[in-house]
Amino acid sequence: MRTAQQRWTQESGWIQSPESTLPNAQLVLVFGSRAALGCPDWRAAVHEQYPAARIIGCSTAGEILGEQVFDDSITCTALEFSKTTLRIETASVADSTESHSAGAVLAGRLRDPGLRHVVVLSDGLNVNGSALVSGLAENLPPDVGVTGGLSGDGDRFEETLLLVDDHLSSRAVVAVGFYGDALVVGCASLGGWDPFGPERVITRSHDNVLHELDGKSALALYSSYLGEHAAGLPATALLFPLSVRTNTTARPVVRTVLAVDADAGTMTFAGDVPQGAYAQLMRANFDRLIDGAAGAARSSYGPLGTLKPEFALLISCVGRKLVLGQRIEEEVESVREVLGPGAALAGFYSYGEISPFTPTARCELHNQTMTITTFAER
Repeated sequence: MRTAQQRWTQESGWIQSPESTLPNAQLVLVFGSRAALGCPDWRAAVHEQYPAARIIGCSTAGEILGEQVFDDSITCTALEFSKTTLRIETASVADSTESHSAGAVLAGRLRDPGLRHVVVLSDGLNVNGSALVSGLAENLPPDVGVTGGLSGDGDRFEETLLLVDDHLSSRAVVAVGFYGDALVVGCASLGGWDPFGPERVITRSHDNVLHELDGKSALALYSSYLGEHAAGLPATALLFPLSVRTNTTARPVVRTVLAVDADAGTMTFAGDVPQGAYAQLMRANFDRLIDGAAGAARSSYGPLGTLKPEFALLISCVGRKLVLGQRIEEEVESVREVLGPGAALAGFYSYGEISPFTPTARCELHNQTMTITTFAER
């Protein structure tokens, strides 16, 4: 397996180019701001350098390349596999109610002998990530892993984009299937947020829309905890996610607000907030956020055994980026320390992360985590 990476900005053009190009690369992953993705200037060079490759990617809330984090740029990572084949499928999603069926359709198209892993990128605002993950997981063999994320739009929450070859679109999902016994994939997801305040029961919700906590307006309760931050909703909700667990013994998942409806008093999340579940507010702990990134890297490394990771896909949450601020690169540097100098690192800041907590757990949608997928060929 070989990789080549480069970066482009509208102001400077190609300011970081690969030491060598890979004309036989099968896949190029492109991550960039919504404005940069819409600019045609960078695309011709990528097609010329990688004529045999399929190109997929999405808009972001920040781009990861190596140990650095960028904004308003395009990052390209070309992947050339020696023993692995790929298949790319797409599905459209008119609204969030079609999320489960989109996952099922993609899984059905990819499900063939030899399928080892699926990486999925999705619209970040019009898809219920929990339902999408369920549709995929229920229709794939249990030994096939799924990782990926929901595309971003900075802290604007206006529109997110998916890129498939030369086509940009919203309200869509793209999935890459990786086939062959030579490929070894590890994955993990960890957070690092601290809960505060009482744990409350979700007394009324529908899928990913939260109406009531303990019989009271969820938005009113949430806003009372946010205080002066409530005026900046939904963006300020990234600083105060919810911890949600389906019962008192379940491992909680983190959920981030995507939208609020002041008239209805509701909050829409990136994933399901089931009625009857327990919810608790969370806030940032800087050191634990960085430790969580390193922990995810260690867990993702496990399935590789004695193999060294050759490529790692890092998908972290926009909320972590806003909280860590100038310290944001520390979480990427902590991943590098674990994975070593030989792994190419690339990824983006998202509106939701798709991964198991650990390689042997079931796949779930997460918010406010660092999710890492490591790849190696034997």
